[in-house]
Amino acid sequence: MDTTITSYIETNKKRFIDELFELLRIPSVSADPKYSKDVFRTAEVIKGKLVAAGAVKVEVCPTAGYPIVYGEKIIDAALPTVLVYGHYDVQPADPLELWDSGPFEPVIKNEKIYARGACDDKGQVYMHIKAFELMMQTKSLPCNVKFMIEGEEEVGSDNLGTFVKQNKEKLKADVILISDTGIIANDIPSITVGLRGLSYMEVEVQGPNRDLHSGLYGGAVANPINILCEMIAKMKDDKDHITIPGFYDDVEILTEAERSELAKAPFNLDEYKKALDLSDIHGETGYTTNERNSIRPTLDVNGIWGGYMGEGAKTVIASKAFAKISMRLVPHQNSDTITKLFKNYFESIAPKSVKVKVTPHHGGEPVVTPSNSTAYKAASMAMETTFGKKPIPVRSGGSIPIVAMFKSELGLDSVLMGFGLDSDAIHSPNEHYGVFNYLKGIETIPYFFKNYAALSK
Repeated sequence: MDTTITSYIETNKKRFIDELFELLRIPSVSADPKYSKDVFRTAEVIKGKLVAAGAVKVEVCPTAGYPIVYGEKIIDAALPTVLVYGHYDVQPADPLELWDSGPFEPVIKNEKIYARGACDDKGQVYMHIKAFELMMQTKSLPCNVKFMIEGEEEVGSDNLGTFVKQNKEKLKADVILISDTGIIANDIPSITVGLRGLSYMEVEVQGPNRDLHSGLYGGAVANPINILCEMIAKMKDDKDHITIPGFYDDVEILTEAERSELAKAPFNLDEYKKALDLSDIHGETGYTTNERNSIRPTLDVNGIWGGYMGEGAKTVIASKAFAKISMRLVPHQNSDTITKLFKNYFESIAPKSVKVKVTPHHGGEPVVTPSNSTAYKAASMAMETTFGKKPIPVRSGGSIPIVAMFKSELGLDSVLMGFGLDSDAIHSPNEHYGVFNYLKGIETIPYFFKNYAALSK
């Protein structure tokens, strides 16, 4: 253990937290246009933090949407280069009434930082900036580093691909390091080696040309809300198997040996149910909980609405009903193919009494990253140093669509060395990030750089 690292963190711990709070106070919600100025302001703050940490050529790069912050420190062109990716935008905080404290008023309770973006991804991005500062201030940066921090990850990274294609020379590196994932537990470190892809869309079902009196018209015309619910119900069978024709054609089927290896990750089903206040679990027949949320594809309704939703009663048949639906995909599935299959099936099961519309949103491809690469070994050694245990390789149920894009456009593999926990409530009210995890990330990242530089010789 390098006492220089631990000493620097201990000396600057309060400042590290205070600076993160400054970032968390800005509501950089990329999905809601009313926060547009705040998203742009966050990019400028990130730029300032990179400059203060010691990066050069720092710029806020415009895109057709929100900007990408770039910075670098090249100490020797002959040395390897690590490209650090992250995002500064956050999910909407709704429903606000379920937060115990203001989503953009960060507080520490029970050694956890509560705020929207605390874990996903401002806290994890800022670990890298502070780890970089640490290496610069202690004159221990062992290789080159570049930063690419975007503001559209939570809405599909629509403009990142264009930026990457247009800036391949600027982004030239040897590996990409990402902290937007997590570990199994604070005493069980892990490194993510697999991510699911994503196909996301909004559907609309229209019946009559206006809202109708449910007494005068009820039973005589199509009710779009009823029909939408029936159509959604037809998308899965009684074994929770998705019924879209062709949906499973390209799904990767793991061998029993591979499934046994994944099952070695510690998991307590009773604790899982207790944490979520569930009396029982639910999912595709024939698979364990951890398999259902990592190596199997899914279909979920993320939002559904229509008709009267105000206080009291209003007896109407709505003209329209809507839903947002996402599908998580596994290796070999293609998001464009799945989107087409969904659209065709959804339209085919609609009765003639309604009109339907399917609007695709963002998507991304599933990915499996190598666990035998130099970079993975460097990350594993780094975590073993700071946690005292060798990390377990795991597949995550989440999606980071740009990982596959980085591989196809830049030819680079990514190392997914995150420090969050499943219990951090990302995308939910009361999102939080452990002070332990935040500081442990700052401590671990310099060891990754040190190991990667040494192993790359």
